[in-house]
Amino acid sequence: MVRIIVDSTSDITPEVKNRLKVVPLTVHFGEEEYIDGVTINHQKFYEKLVESDVLPRTSQANPAAFEQVYEEITATGDSAVVITVASKLSGTYQSAVIASEDYGNIYVVDSKTVAIGAGILAEYALELAESGMEAKDIAAKLEEERDNVCLIAMLDTLEYLMRGGRISKTAAFAGGLLNIKPVICVKDGEIITLGKARGSKQGNNLLVTEIEKAGGIDFDKPIMLGYTGLSDVLLQKYIVDSKKLWEKGTSELRSTPIDSVVGTHAGPGAVAAAFFKKN
Repeated sequence: MVRIIVDSTSDITPEVKNRLKVVPLTVHFGEEEYIDGVTINHQKFYEKLVESDVLPRTSQANPAAFEQVYEEITATGDSAVVITVASKLSGTYQSAVIASEDYGNIYVVDSKTVAIGAGILAEYALELAESGMEAKDIAAKLEEERDNVCLIAMLDTLEYLMRGGRISKTAAFAGGLLNIKPVICVKDGEIITLGKARGSKQGNNLLVTEIEKAGGIDFDKPIMLGYTGLSDVLLQKYIVDSKKLWEKGTSELRSTPIDSVVGTHAGPGAVAAAFFKKN
């Protein structure tokens, strides 16, 4: 049997998560340390993010955490494919590789993305495993397909990019006055700004435009929408505004909260879409 392993930065629905093994990262709020998804959940994370004067930081999963999972899986004679957050965003990939050196049946894949982007890659890996594909072949297929994964998001505020040192205070202040909503994507493991819109309506339109520019959605593969914060109100508005993108391809748009790594820098109120573009 082929098992699929992810780290806790992969955002997935509970139904999918129950079919995976998850290696958690660590989240620090000042001196307070939490195990992502174990001792801190989605609600508590965003409550603390809004209340805290300092941005949380995440620590990569260490090799020992991965080795513990590898040992459990190989003890039953199973093999595994490991899908990690982009190596340009975290050292977690390197930890997974180091831990795999003594295991001939563990294959590690750098997702080159994060959050729901890594989540849909993991879901696709599950589909391949359930079709009977071997672990080595699944890993090779994922490395082919990962460049087709698009993760596009609209931020509701510039405050957290400013607090994280990604933009200046002046830019954040001006953006707040003008109600600017940046639209970003993750490409080859890097966060790139695609454009800026005035207000959520224009932002949703820009999000739709950028998805169309990606070359079309492959509706035969997993699709996932996501949101940061404690409410999905802005996501529901986006779904209405972007109806024409999805209505002919799928009857069900699934969504999930986005936690830790992306949530720290995006702040509450971000809306995201992850899908495979057509080849």
